[in-house]
Amino acid sequence: MDQKPMRRVADSAVTQTQIVLSSHINGAGRLFGGQLMEWIDIVAGVVARRHSHCNQTTASVDNLQFKEAVRLNDTLILLGKITYVGHTSMEVQVDSYVEDLDGTRKLVNTAFFVMVALDEKDHPVQVPGLILETEEEKAAWESGKRRNELRKQRRIEKY
Repeated sequence: MDQKPMRRVADSAVTQTQIVLSSHINGAGRLFGGQLMEWIDIVAGVVARRHSHCNQTTASVDNLQFKEAVRLNDTLILLGKITYVGHTSMEVQVDSYVEDLDGTRKLVNTAFFVMVALDEKDHPVQVPGLILETEEEKAAWESGKRRNELRKQRRIEKY
């Protein structure tokens, strides 16, 4: 199998901005959790596509909990980046923030997605390695490595 050229974290980073509309709001006047999940999944998919230069699929999501309310007409910022890569999989971190009119941001959610790169026949395919340029990127890699090990342990546990 050919070795793919390594890529930098910045090469695939994504920023998405959403204005929360009435169709995104539940009966309690807050953003539907499923709507946030959809937007986060899209951001994670774009990050994975940019990194792998392949189609991809979502294999798992580690976390989705609201730390801050998101309401009608709020600006929501989603920031996605690669944190760890395996042979065919990529861990993507997506941080979601509600942004006030003055530009102040409050963290709404941090999610970790595992995305798998696919070839033309939807079979897993090797992904490029990751060039770590900053101490933050190196720390994120080490954390991603630990999360990957925990995911592997959960897969092999018998119930």
